[in-house]
Amino acid sequence: MSLYEQVADLSLVIDAEDRERRERDTSSGFTRATTTFVLEGEGETGRGEDVTYDTEDHDALADVGALGLAGEYAVREFSAALEGIDLFPRREPERESSKHYRRWALESAGLDLALRQAGTNLGGILGLSYDPVRFVVSTRLGEPPSADRLHEILDRHPEAEFKLDPTSEWTEDLITEIAAIDAVRVLDLKGQYHGTRVDQDPDPALYERVFEGFPDAVIEDPALTDDTRDLLEANSERVSWDAPITGVESVETLPFEPAWLNIKPSRFGTLFSLFETIEYCREEGIRTYGGGQFELGVGRKGIQALASLFYLDRPNDVAPGGYNDPTLPENLPDSPLMPSEDPSGFEW
Repeated sequence: MSLYEQVADLSLVIDAEDRERRERDTSSGFTRATTTFVLEGEGETGRGEDVTYDTEDHDALADVGALGLAGEYAVREFSAALEGIDLFPRREPERESSKHYRRWALESAGLDLALRQAGTNLGGILGLSYDPVRFVVSTRLGEPPSADRLHEILDRHPEAEFKLDPTSEWTEDLITEIAAIDAVRVLDLKGQYHGTRVDQDPDPALYERVFEGFPDAVIEDPALTDDTRDLLEANSERVSWDAPITGVESVETLPFEPAWLNIKPSRFGTLFSLFETIEYCREEGIRTYGGGQFELGVGRKGIQALASLFYLDRPNDVAPGGYNDPTLPENLPDSPLMPSEDPSGFEW
């Protein structure tokens, strides 16, 4: 039985729905807004977080009433029902990917509610155990870039590991300084991002500096151009993909057979697509790790749960949210992150 089939026939009863808005400044220099969809039924509550990046899309929900989700379903029936509901009733989203993000919020809320109404959790349904999760801290290095943020974190958490976003402003000296720390596990070149504030144009010189300066790191989302192709194909066992990955078809159409994938559930939109892709990667021997999108609430717990069940000892970008705050909070947990003793629903 597939992963999806093990959850698809779970029943859920929705009596009421609500939404919760959150905002927080981040260490990457922008204010993050998210909306949590709240489903209630039979004395239980299920939650799922919409990680749409554009604040305007969250603002547009302010005067939107109930979406008409009340009813009795199986998980697969709830997913089918969402096909017929306009999740952006006031305006089209700023970007097409936001449709997947909002769909994921509702699919994960439905699964969370179904699991709670069944008195269990995702691991219990799948017959898998929750184990401690290794995580990396994703952070940017400021303008102009420096290693100060890394040293600030390492002063309090000496065993911390990192995922960083190189830019063309990274000098040879900076790369040498960061590489000497020996804590960088993933480098995200942002070459697959278009029309965002973090776009990084293909820079063959930067790519060469990164591959040479961090010989053991995974290199994520390069742009494949005539000037970068030879370097990437020669180092394909180190290349990972993130932004393009929305399901099995997107994996099969990558420019060369992938060795690594960053699994961000919200990019998939549906539970079916997420679970199908996880199983596909297992069958094809593709190494996976978890990714986050500055979740502010239950979305973070969901990606930590998935990492615990499917890729616990990989460089998971699922650090507790406090690591994203501009000022590092006290008493943040170190990696590996420990599961709770009695997880419920789609948390851990």
